[in-house]
Amino acid sequence: MRFGTTEAAKGWEELCRQAPHNLNRAWEVLRTEPCPVVPTDRQHQLKGSLATGTHDGRTLAQWQYEVTSGGRIWYLVDADRRTLWVQAASTGHPKATD
Repeated sequence: MRFGTTEAAKGWEELCRQAPHNLNRAWEVLRTEPCPVVPTDRQHQLKGSLATGTHDGRTLAQWQYEVTSGGRIWYLVDADRRTLWVQAASTGHPKATD
């Protein structure tokens, strides 16, 4: 797991301050099952134009993990390189999904 942006790293730290237990659970889930076969209420691939994102010129599936009722982690899954890129982490609901 790596941070794709500086803002994502800062958001992760803020989530850690506000919801450390939930974030710890998210960390474990994302490390072991970043793309569950059956999406859950907390973890699913985003839809529409947000379903994919780009990292290093590659288009990758973009997923969301709901850390708290408003807090989210958006991440790209690079299965070939076995890397998860955290693109956004925030304590509030992302405006892009409104």
